[in-house]
Amino acid sequence: MEYMLLIYSDPSGFERLGESQVKEALAAYGAYHEALQKAGVFRGSHRLRPPQTATTVRLQSGKSEVLNGPYADTREQLGGYFLVDVPDLDAALSWAARCPGASHGIVEVRPIWPMGQA
Repeated sequence: MEYMLLIYSDPSGFERLGESQVKEALAAYGAYHEALQKAGVFRGSHRLRPPQTATTVRLQSGKSEVLNGPYADTREQLGGYFLVDVPDLDAALSWAARCPGASHGIVEVRPIWPMGQA
């Protein structure tokens, strides 16, 4: 079953890191990515640009509204994701706990709901 591991953190935390700390963080994510691949559960992953680069679109009374920046004004923002294919929720939770993002934010685990399925 596929699960999305959504990584939320305070974007300003990464900005405060020194050069060596950034390299360590990126190496940790690289090692995690490699572990997912070696286990055969990796399906996809991407980082997201900072929240201030977001554009939000919603339909209000039949008209499109476009807003610059993130819609939600919260401390933790979605920064990236990993898509994994594992046997069950317990396995997905185990991988989420190993994600470097869990040490500086939260990792939300959600099952994928394929289109066309009730």
